[in-house]
Amino acid sequence: MSGTFVGMPAFPPPSHPASPPPSHPASPPPSHPASPPPSHPAFPEAARDAVHDSTLRGNLRHATRTIRAKRAGAVAELSDWAELREAGKRIKDHTLRHLDRYLVQLEESVTAAGGTVHWAADADEANRIVAELVRATGESEVVKVKSMATQEIALNEALEAEGIRAYETDLAELIVQLGRDRPSHILVPAIHRNRGEIRDIFEREMGEWGRPAPEGLTDTPGELAEAARLHLREKFLRARVGVSGANFMVAETGTLVVVESEGNGRMCLTLPETLISVVGIEKIVPTWQDLEVFLQTLPRSSTAERMNPYTSTWTGTTDEDGPRDFHLVLLDNGRTDTLADEVGRQALRCIRCSACLNVCPVYERAGGHAYGSVYPGPIGAILSPQLRGTGSEIDASLPYASSLCGACYEVCPVAIDIPEVLVHLRERVVEGGRVVRGGNKVVLQPARGHAAERAAMRAARWAFTRPGVLRTGQRLASRTRRLHPRTLPGPGRAWSGTRDLPAVPAEPFRDWWRRTHDGKGGAE
Repeated sequence: MSGTFVGMPAFPPPSHPASPPPSHPASPPPSHPASPPPSHPAFPEAARDAVHDSTLRGNLRHATRTIRAKRAGAVAELSDWAELREAGKRIKDHTLRHLDRYLVQLEESVTAAGGTVHWAADADEANRIVAELVRATGESEVVKVKSMATQEIALNEALEAEGIRAYETDLAELIVQLGRDRPSHILVPAIHRNRGEIRDIFEREMGEWGRPAPEGLTDTPGELAEAARLHLREKFLRARVGVSGANFMVAETGTLVVVESEGNGRMCLTLPETLISVVGIEKIVPTWQDLEVFLQTLPRSSTAERMNPYTSTWTGTTDEDGPRDFHLVLLDNGRTDTLADEVGRQALRCIRCSACLNVCPVYERAGGHAYGSVYPGPIGAILSPQLRGTGSEIDASLPYASSLCGACYEVCPVAIDIPEVLVHLRERVVEGGRVVRGGNKVVLQPARGHAAERAAMRAARWAFTRPGVLRTGQRLASRTRRLHPRTLPGPGRAWSGTRDLPAVPAEPFRDWWRRTHDGKGGAE
């Protein structure tokens, strides 16, 4: 095993020849489907329409504030929340530090339990593996458990291109799929829709995907849930292939864990004859005992519940129950590159609870679609530019989609310092520098549009290291303060267009100190 902080093993264990060796491409992964659409605008432009949509903002405001308040109450019940948070951070950091070893152990455990492990270096490889596995069964449709990893690689679209239809079974994901929409929240993908809009989608689209919506459907939650239940039940009973992700993978036993609130996951994981799970390599925990921490922090941080209504675990296959064939697709897709960044790698601790979205003032006003990624909100602002790079307009702008208020860090159950990573990524965008992309060390060139900022910072550094120059500049600024403009000219308009320029005092602090203290003291 070569190198420190390497995620995917350099070679597979020789005792399991069925698993193809994981490999890293010599160049960055292809643009489809890991990268954003080429036409996706930068975050400020993408968010412009959203902030003027009163219906959208009302939906987001109501939902995020409700979830936020309930979460606060659930967390307050635990006197040892801070200790659990620190324990989760340490478990994740330890696992990431030794990820290559735990990945090999996981493969050995899954294989010993009757499963088959496949390694996917990028989105295209993962999609190809899943499509081939489905075709091998002779089936042309699959049922899916809610999975961020499969959304990240655009698996549904890849399967559709192969003549395979994927049916989402999570209620919110079903709404998004029927509405030909995109998820806008990690936990509640249809958070941008209200009940009236959902009823209209069900009435208009359900019939084209299977059982139509009942006549006279209203927008009451009970009726909408019943319509979805009837629509999905026939798919559960008919499907021979299920596709899932996983919240956690236990290296010592080869066990996968899915937590959910509706029961659709349990149906997808137990009824099909073949189960295919696509999981990011960072979802490993070393031991079964480690789950004790996360099964307390995840439900309280996400759905504000003491425990999830459904916690499903499975280890390989058995003759008596569940799927006959189990395939685990371990997905890298930029995660090893992220692991190489000493500051940015903490984003891989994320357990997808979405607490940071619910406290973020930017997300509450802009919504999830403006982020151009399946991962919206603060965590998406640091995760997407690392998984995909900062070469596109949207990815270069995401580190700036934050006020740096720090609320996201305060609620994160694994203590990801999102503001620290945001500032780190802003430096990368402005200054460029060495990064790892596609498994190779490359040098990024500074992004366009930041030349004035770089020049201003260099000038400030030069002045601050020369006290005489700084003192002269301060006095000149004070004496000419009446001539100062209200907004900055040129590139500075982008900054002062939404901020007030601070007023320059009548005299610099040093001069004031010398005048009021008769020149005594250490003001210099």
